[in-house]
Amino acid sequence: MKKNLVLLICTLILFPCLSLWAADVGLILDTTAGYSGSQGDIVSEKDGAFDYSGSLIPWFSDFSGNNGGIYFSASARADWKNKELTWIPELLRTEVSWRSDSGEFKLGRMQYADPLGFIANGLFDGAYISMDMGGGSVSLGAWYTGLLYKERANITMTQTELELYNTALDYENFTDTYFAPRRVISALGWEHQGLFERAQVQFTLLGQFDLAKENGLYSQYAVGKLSLPISFLVFDLGGCLEAIEFLEEYRFAAAGEFGVAWMFPAARLSVLGRYSGGVPEDEESKMTAFLPLSTVYQGEILKARLSGISVASLDYLGRFHQTLSAGVTASCFMRSDLATYSGYPVITGDDTGDDKYILGSELFGRVIWAPISEMQVSVGGGAFLPALGNVARNAPLLWRVEMNLIFALF
Repeated sequence: MKKNLVLLICTLILFPCLSLWAADVGLILDTTAGYSGSQGDIVSEKDGAFDYSGSLIPWFSDFSGNNGGIYFSASARADWKNKELTWIPELLRTEVSWRSDSGEFKLGRMQYADPLGFIANGLFDGAYISMDMGGGSVSLGAWYTGLLYKERANITMTQTELELYNTALDYENFTDTYFAPRRVISALGWEHQGLFERAQVQFTLLGQFDLAKENGLYSQYAVGKLSLPISFLVFDLGGCLEAIEFLEEYRFAAAGEFGVAWMFPAARLSVLGRYSGGVPEDEESKMTAFLPLSTVYQGEILKARLSGISVASLDYLGRFHQTLSAGVTASCFMRSDLATYSGYPVITGDDTGDDKYILGSELFGRVIWAPISEMQVSVGGGAFLPALGNVARNAPLLWRVEMNLIFALF
């Protein structure tokens, strides 16, 4: 009797809290199948023409409190490429957040991107705080990368890190083949959403510190971006100055972008140009190739790292029906110098363009169909054409088709 009374009292105490608890849970299936090829024999049997990736993503969120919230997500992924199947477990965005009228605080594994989106972009483990100071908002963040899955972090700043990225996941040597390079990132930012009642301004100081002492590569970034809407046009202008310390020697690098977007009721047409500096011919110069922390690939087919290359692209995205939209992107890739970039088509060994700069052009289109809110199907395809450049015009074109399905199981 006494035991039942205690149980009843505990139930009555907890009941008001349980009645206010309103969490959401879900399970998402994200699967992609693709087929790649070339006009010649560039796509070898080892590289594999067919690839597949399927992920089950459980998630949980609770934002029922007045100020705080919790979000958790994970992934169990199966990858098939190079004729090998790999199972990859991951902890995705998992954070505790607290909001007030004057700011926000987040702790855990969170999404972060610099103002330009190609220096540090992805999931990071750490803490982030932002405060509204009246004349804009000030933010401060600090993160660690060494607990992330290496392909999620995509950090390839040194040759050692690039070799780690390309090493297959081995469960018998899990620690040395799963985790990303150990680096610490800090960011101090300022943002104003309506400067002069029109422009959006962002400025961030970023620093990354190498914890693997044998590499000894450190870098700092001063990043700024201005977005200015005028009528149905939006202008974007951004730039970055980088200081690189490697083996106790300092070098400097630069990158930038300029974009214009035309906004229509059911479509958007945009032009974007991106530049990343290379190695100058003057050996006494203190400038060197731009080196971002995160490898944000340029192009759906070429997938070039933004270091020593420049890209000019024209993008169209339109919605033709409530459930159907489509887009197409045309891009031209150019070397910023003759030494930094060594990917395709330079690796073909065609020496006819050793002193040339234009790598080629890429055309990629995608159709997206979302018949219900719980399902989205997209089909895309395109090709990279070296013949439209002057570095290796005889190199085979590369092409790829792929289909992606995202389905919310519950």
